[in-house]
Amino acid sequence: MGRNRTGVLEFAVLGLLHRTPMHGYELSKQLNMVLGTFRALSYGTLYPCLNKLYAEGLITKEDDQNPSSERIVAPARSPASRNPAVRSVAGKSAAGRPGRAGRSKIVYRLTADGKERLQDLLAESGPGEWEDDEFGVHFAFFGQTRADIRLRILEGRRSRLEDRMEGVRAALARTAERVDSYTLELQRHGLESVEREVRWLNELIDSERRSATGPQTENQTDRGSEKEHPDG
Repeated sequence: MGRNRTGVLEFAVLGLLHRTPMHGYELSKQLNMVLGTFRALSYGTLYPCLNKLYAEGLITKEDDQNPSSERIVAPARSPASRNPAVRSVAGKSAAGRPGRAGRSKIVYRLTADGKERLQDLLAESGPGEWEDDEFGVHFAFFGQTRADIRLRILEGRRSRLEDRMEGVRAALARTAERVDSYTLELQRHGLESVEREVRWLNELIDSERRSATGPQTENQTDRGSEKEHPDG
């Protein structure tokens, strides 16, 4: 994983741990959901990232073992349990599972510095955030992102894809007569995918703008009505 993808992974880890502390296994599952097919994260990728964030003081590691979980509460004794043979078998069965009930796991939790670092990442909205990997993880945490930052990232992503779309169209025009039908279909498929995402972005941008101006427009309409009907 290159430096850019390492940064994407760190951002995703901080964003997920901001929602709730997690064990490594649960964090791995959530990362696969957030980052998609990029994406199949292995423990060999995740745990070096967690160790790096821990070394930087952005997360803590805590043992989730509950001391009370180590205490064995004796069940009510049934008549059969008074039989020495039954007690012997039961004792062997319990002894055959050493430590399972008391096994501890490491819980990862965001620190104050980690929360501050996440806020810095959420506030970024430059060209880097318009690229495929960066955009996906930013979009996953739009619920924690300021409205103006969301709009800037969406507009930047749309601009980047519009440039890409024009490039694909130009390539199709140049090579349509020189490539086989399968290559041509692949290029058309790529163009359709970009066009579809641009339409999706247009809808999101329109929705963001309506959300930003809606209450103001309603207030202006109300004030206009009061001027027209001052006695109302």
